[in-house]
Amino acid sequence: MMDLQDVIVNLRALAKQDPAVRDRLLATRDAENAEEVFCQVATELGQTISITELAFAGEADYAAMRRATNGGGENSPVLRGEDDYYDLFMCELEAMKNADK
Repeated sequence: MMDLQDVIVNLRALAKQDPAVRDRLLATRDAENAEEVFCQVATELGQTISITELAFAGEADYAAMRRATNGGGENSPVLRGEDDYYDLFMCELEAMKNADK
């Protein structure tokens, strides 16, 4: 089974190859349950990921960063958005789309 990083790399490659795939992934932002719909679309594209995996991966990475900063105390910096793989990937896709214009 692929991990989240593998899935994101593969989805990025698919989105670069096919603007329709990129636009389909970007369209998930408009759904009420955007991350869940994103996981469904990714799975349909052969890149299986669960909503739990997507949410937990960002939290786990953020927790690791906090533990690595000043011994993990409460003085660790607040990193807004650094734990949200979905939003970061949407930004990448949006940049990719703007580069095509």
